Amino acid sequence: MSAKKTITVFQTGSITGQKPGVRETLTGLGLGRVNSSRVLEDTPSVRGMITRVKHLVRVEEETKKATKKA
Repeated sequence: MSAKKTITVFQTGSITGQKPGVRETLTGLGLGRVNSSRVLEDTPSVRGMITRVKHLVRVEEETKKATKKA
């Protein structure tokens, strides 16, 4: 069994006054309003997107273990 690592991303800042690239990055992460959140798989591409908007988001890491169904 492999454990899929996930992260929860919370939007803490507004996109008002941000550059278009920042807005598109937040949309790509599935965010768009302050206090919204998404659980995403921890991949290098997601981490890169988070780095680009780190001033507008908060990240919590978590590990989920795959469960085996009988």
